[in-house]
Amino acid sequence: MEAQDAIVRCARATSMKSVTAVINLPALVGNIAKIQSYVPQSKLIAVVKANAYGHGLITVSQALEQDPHVHAFAVARLPEAMELREAGIKKPVVLLEGFLNAEDVPVIAEQGFFTAIHDIEQIEAIERTPINKPIHAWLKIDIGMHRLGASRDQVQEMKARLEQSSKIVQPIGLISHLSVADTPEQEDYNREQIAYFNEVAKDFKGDLCLANSAGIISWEDARTQFVRPGIIMYGISPYADKTGPDLGLQPVMTLKSSLIATRKLKKGDRVGYGAAWTAPYDTILGIVAAGYGDGYPRTMPNGAPVLINGRYVPTAGHVCMDMLFVDLGPDSTDKIGDEAILWGEGLPVEKIAALCGTIPYELVCRIMPRVNTEVQD
Repeated sequence: MEAQDAIVRCARATSMKSVTAVINLPALVGNIAKIQSYVPQSKLIAVVKANAYGHGLITVSQALEQDPHVHAFAVARLPEAMELREAGIKKPVVLLEGFLNAEDVPVIAEQGFFTAIHDIEQIEAIERTPINKPIHAWLKIDIGMHRLGASRDQVQEMKARLEQSSKIVQPIGLISHLSVADTPEQEDYNREQIAYFNEVAKDFKGDLCLANSAGIISWEDARTQFVRPGIIMYGISPYADKTGPDLGLQPVMTLKSSLIATRKLKKGDRVGYGAAWTAPYDTILGIVAAGYGDGYPRTMPNGAPVLINGRYVPTAGHVCMDMLFVDLGPDSTDKIGDEAILWGEGLPVEKIAALCGTIPYELVCRIMPRVNTEVQD
């Protein structure tokens, strides 16, 4: 009997999973189709920087390589672009930050990457660097973010130098970024940015690219020839007061783990580091195998929801590196091995982010390497 019990416990233990990010590729493809319906006249550049917002750079890009709605991919940095090429991605790849060193210029030319040009130094690097074929360039202008881009008094000089260079594919494009498209109370500033971009664009014969996720959904005047869906590709809203499902999108990532222990508590028992939660009644405490070492935020307050067996149970006490506590309630019948959804399907990451004072972009981007990935085709 003892041997049989040990076998049962072992089977149960091997069936449990620690933190897993489930990536739903049909949801991703469906979101792309939904985004295209917002902008039927525009071509989509799928933004896959930062490991595809934590969803897997190669997984996401390979899933969209044959998608007819996706015309190119966008990354922040050259190593990300090289990863795509090494994985067999053939579609154009856009470097949104441009390049950092003159040594990058021959690589960009050889690989056929499209690059943003946001300062004079980048133009000078191209002018003095020997390359075998010209580079596809988009002049990036600052329309109000004040992060990267040519200032108003630099635009014409930079445009002229790029147009006169034999090392640049002609005609050059124009690209920029909206800083308040997701902030309704900043309507005037947003319209000012769009108007400035469109005014400058009148002098350009090349491709235009302005709208980000919020621009695609909310700002018709920002829907240029190319648009750049980012967070909405992954079924997440760019707005503070909406979730992805509110916009007709489906979350692509579901972060989940398992209950690994339960404990009976008496009223007044104190839980976790710093005794940050005290049981207000006799209850059953659940221990979930997930913590800030996996990317679940340490700043999560008591009472944040975790979805277990179809119901929301509140977190209790400080999140640990590898585990967190949930109050299962005095009548709990939950068992060790039961699934615990931290965010995703049935529990929007936007709501979890708001509870700990951040944005959903940060949560999905900081999934740690030890987290398992499970891809649903």
